[in-house]
Amino acid sequence: MRADAAEADLVAEADALRSALLRAVSHDFRTPLATIKASASGLLHTDVAFTDDDRRVLLHDIEAASDRLDRMVRDLLDMSRLEAGAVDLALGAVALEEVVASALSGIAAAQERVDVDVSEALPLVLADAALLERAVANIVSNAVAWSPDDRPVRVEAGLVGSFVDLRVVDRGPGVPASERDRIFVPFQRFGDRSHDAGAGLGLAIAKGFIDAMGASMELDDTPGGGLTITIRLLIIEGEPVDTEQR
Repeated sequence: MRADAAEADLVAEADALRSALLRAVSHDFRTPLATIKASASGLLHTDVAFTDDDRRVLLHDIEAASDRLDRMVRDLLDMSRLEAGAVDLALGAVALEEVVASALSGIAAAQERVDVDVSEALPLVLADAALLERAVANIVSNAVAWSPDDRPVRVEAGLVGSFVDLRVVDRGPGVPASERDRIFVPFQRFGDRSHDAGAGLGLAIAKGFIDAMGASMELDDTPGGGLTITIRLLIIEGEPVDTEQR
């Protein structure tokens, strides 16, 4: 009986995930596709006299929508890897400032809307560089999406005993303590107040990758309002510790 009940739970969970995926594809994919279609169709109209500025705007819309689609496809592929337990893990010594720089380079709004304080003097940490980069990118993208345009997201790091804490601090609406477990469930979104919440996979993927590396992730209130997500990474044994970073 227990085996039957467990199997029924797995089937129900798979059905719920499939339904959520279909909702995401039907809604979230259609929006950027519609933008690309409308902008491209406009550029192809020979009976409309576009200025150079008009063309730049339409091309920018196409590029932004294409980037959004690419991000959602990568998220779906990452989620399928996590669900299948097919994440390739390559743990090693990682320079945190390099991972953060790579993660931010793929976020269009990072230069204007993200402040970074991750010192090169921090010791190396134990992580998979590729998975950590994807996790950081997803967390920062989520923070930017939920933050007001005039309140930059802050990415900072510091030593805590034998660990380095990487913190992503936003000034968005925050998440009540009672709801925090839910934001790591695939396809969960909380209202429509974000700039680009995507399909609701970013934080689920980030947590899956962080857990796979044996690291941890915690959520706290940002003083004054907002959410702070902390990734705690183990320092590689034998690395020098700069006590000024404490």
